[in-house]
Amino acid sequence: MKTTRLEQAIVILNARQLAADDDSHIAGIDPRALLVVTLVYLVAMLSVPVSSAGMLIWFAAYPIVSAMLAHMEYGRVFRNSLYVLPLLIVIGVFNPFYDRETAFMAGSVAVSRGWVSFASIIIRGLLSVQALLILIYVAGFNRICEALRRLGMPRVLATQLLMAYRYLSVLLEETLSMHRARLARGYGRASYGARMWGPFVGQLMLRTLERARRVNMAMRARGFDGSLLSSNPSKWHTPDTVYCLTWIPVIIIMRLTDLSSLLLNLVNL
Repeated sequence: MKTTRLEQAIVILNARQLAADDDSHIAGIDPRALLVVTLVYLVAMLSVPVSSAGMLIWFAAYPIVSAMLAHMEYGRVFRNSLYVLPLLIVIGVFNPFYDRETAFMAGSVAVSRGWVSFASIIIRGLLSVQALLILIYVAGFNRICEALRRLGMPRVLATQLLMAYRYLSVLLEETLSMHRARLARGYGRASYGARMWGPFVGQLMLRTLERARRVNMAMRARGFDGSLLSSNPSKWHTPDTVYCLTWIPVIIIMRLTDLSSLLLNLVNL
């Protein structure tokens, strides 16, 4: 039987709750260190001026190197980040029409600042998603929520974040169940008509709310009091400090220095 996209999504969500393979070079790094470095990376990259697309290219070093250390194929991470590309295009598609001032000359072609800012939005959006994907793959979503709580996030917010992530799998499971029932009664028709989407979404909401109520009752019956429990909290070790002291200065240098212009000046000497 062919695996559907819903089944694949459920498998991926369940797998990302746990950490990556222990054989990777950074799987043993404390999730707090991974989280701090990722946050510094995101703040530094997103604070680059929109007109400085050349500076953003160097920030691709972090997801590429991190993917190699985590024994991940960067091409796969890049392909997964492309899912947000339509949203990024919608955000910046009008920039070339509003900002037509020339930024630089590419031969005899004048490249406007609008196109530069449009490319900047695309690059920073894709790199942000790639950094977050690697973080979730290496640390696992459970450990990320625990790290957020230990870094000072209110316990209730960390719990809500974890519950919202786990609720996605509940939603997908109910959707898959309804989809299979529809296929069994559709006499070979796999598509949904326009008139069926309203009842389908309404029934899905009712089913997921009932499922969530039963899950909540089961958790409370087992002693859940609204707080996250960690059976084996990680401890900060020397490799965690080395990891932070290695990446954070590199990220700061990439933010404060226009390496593209510096390299171009060295080539022209």
